[in-house]
Amino acid sequence: MGGGQLGRMLAFAARAMGYRIIALDPDPACPTSAVADEIVTGAYDDAEAAARLGAMSDVVTYELEHVGLEAAAAAGGRAPLRPGLTALRATQDRLAERRFIRDIGEWTAPWREVSGAEQAGAAAEALGYPLRLKLPLGGYDGRNQVRITARDEVAGAVAALGGTAGRPLLLEREIDFEAELSVVCARDRAGRTLAYPVSRNVHDDGILVESVAPAPVHPLVANDAREVADSIARGLDLVGVMTVELFQLRGGGLMVNELAPRVHNSGHWTIEGAATSQFEQHLRAILGLPLGSVAPHGVAAVVNVLGSGPDRPARLAGVEAALEDPGVHVHVYGKRRVFERRKMGHVTVVGRDADEALARARQARAALHWED
Repeated sequence: MGGGQLGRMLAFAARAMGYRIIALDPDPACPTSAVADEIVTGAYDDAEAAARLGAMSDVVTYELEHVGLEAAAAAGGRAPLRPGLTALRATQDRLAERRFIRDIGEWTAPWREVSGAEQAGAAAEALGYPLRLKLPLGGYDGRNQVRITARDEVAGAVAALGGTAGRPLLLEREIDFEAELSVVCARDRAGRTLAYPVSRNVHDDGILVESVAPAPVHPLVANDAREVADSIARGLDLVGVMTVELFQLRGGGLMVNELAPRVHNSGHWTIEGAATSQFEQHLRAILGLPLGSVAPHGVAAVVNVLGSGPDRPARLAGVEAALEDPGVHVHVYGKRRVFERRKMGHVTVVGRDADEALARARQARAALHWED
């Protein structure tokens, strides 16, 4: 379910393993269409289209957590749905996600569920500033949230997101962190979990721009991060791959930021940088196959290729210059149009250490540009 770049990369891995692919997407020319046997055209909440997808499939999975629950259930009524509805329910709604993390004993930023400006104002005073006010549904890559630094900004933030008594919002304290980390963790049908080395990430206005793995953090921090991911995967009764995004706090400690019950942008380093990519690992898990090794080949750096400028046909230039470094790998997602800050591809380098790999990946990324 979903035919974006993650579905495309899952399809590449499935093809290599000898499987056939059908994808559900609103766009018949979606990135996965270049790899799939068939595209079922329909919205992510189209239960009828999802049922058709399930009827043609042996196993159904999803590449994004914003598919409709009824649609996912319709697909799952025709074929096994993995990771499953439990993971989907717990992660597509930010309030449900915060409750789940709290209930299994993990730590998040202090938060409140608020309805209306008056309740939000009282909660803001209790939590302390600065804060983030977020829509529970539909927000990712920094979308659908407002930063609040003082009491007189609360009412405007609530109005901007359409918060009312019948439409609750998530209000949480902004965290002063040392680093952003993530862990890709797989869990198979027998309940065995296996976490990849931790990735250190950098975001720009909510969009991931760089990752390095294994992260240059203390081994105890890395071990704690993998244990958190293991706990969450078990709590969700996950079958497949999931990603846990974490804050490494100043002075020690880890705090859960977000969950994604799927392959993830911060796991792209595994394609060249690990013995088994996150995409193959996800397939192994949902198909009942043994999980593969997560051993790294070195230190991998990924720099994302974002769009720039107005909406126009996507024509990437500078690839030859980027590939002058023989250790550079350029991935282009096959999106037909480019616009400002759209995720269009990424560059990966596997090197000796984080600084060296990241410098080479940045240099290759700098050679790429979108033609007018």
